[in-house]
Amino acid sequence: MVRSFAACLIMAVALVGCQAATSSRNLGTVEVFATGETMPVGTSNDDAADDPAIWRNKRNPSASLIVATDKKAGLYVYGLDGRSFSFEPAGRLNNVDLVYLGARGVIVVASDRNDPAAALLKIYRLDTAKASLVPLGAVPGGPGEAYGVCLWRNGQALHAFSVLKDGTVEESRISLTNTAPTSAVVRRLRLASQAEGCVADPRDGTLYVGEENVGIWRFAPGASTGELVARTDGRHLVADVEGIALAPQGKRGGLLVASSQGDNAYALYQLPAMTPAGRFRIGPRRYGATEETDGIALVLGDFGPGFRGGLFVAQDGVNEPAQNFKLASWAAIKKALGQ
Repeated sequence: MVRSFAACLIMAVALVGCQAATSSRNLGTVEVFATGETMPVGTSNDDAADDPAIWRNKRNPSASLIVATDKKAGLYVYGLDGRSFSFEPAGRLNNVDLVYLGARGVIVVASDRNDPAAALLKIYRLDTAKASLVPLGAVPGGPGEAYGVCLWRNGQALHAFSVLKDGTVEESRISLTNTAPTSAVVRRLRLASQAEGCVADPRDGTLYVGEENVGIWRFAPGASTGELVARTDGRHLVADVEGIALAPQGKRGGLLVASSQGDNAYALYQLPAMTPAGRFRIGPRRYGATEETDGIALVLGDFGPGFRGGLFVAQDGVNEPAQNFKLASWAAIKKALGQ
């Protein structure tokens, strides 16, 4: 009788342990659904779509635009209805970001990897009336293959962070006052292995970079060394770490969102402590799920019907007939997370 009870107890503990292991892999993961999608990129049957950036039209939120890469061919400009307004052929442009610079307009910068030995930063002005890109030129992005890029507006100065495939990060200050853009290197940072996704906090320039198989690093403004603030643990954040986005709140708070590519999910962290704050997936419904997501983008504010609380855009790596980008309501994501 005692032996039988002990055996049952051992089996029960083992069963609970198995259940805990199973549920911990999906701890806090909720399912949300896309409310729109872009037209597929032009390169089919290949890993082509990669990274989006969002411009919010404050005067007419529904007329906001998405700039996104076909990393085999160039840059698209999409409307919120998913239509492609224009395409700028430029070959192998991997990641993209944009920032509003007042009188200079909306500046778009893409990481150019056409020469794997010499990265470039391709610079454009987004013509928001025509939904098209005006090429301005290019500046060096560092020695090596271009991968990630993110921007920071420091007053009227434009800073670009060029993330190279080998883990090098080069910060440059870009000047647009001359006929052609020029740049000056501010600092170089180094991660030990392949990196790509990055985002700069618009409040102070704090930089977050994803080392794909390791986790997320944070670099304080001006610092030469960083702090590993989120590890890939196979549960909350599953390698590869890909796109990274921010939802700032107040002076230091808000959320960081990272593409947990290894399990087709998105991991959230509470700023500034980088405390895990839930996970979500974009599940299958009218516009389909997102899988193997590379780049993501998130902008708060009104984007018109369906996106009143903000817009989240994610690359879908398994879309037919070609990869594209899915649009989701940030308000719906927060609601699903109970925030």
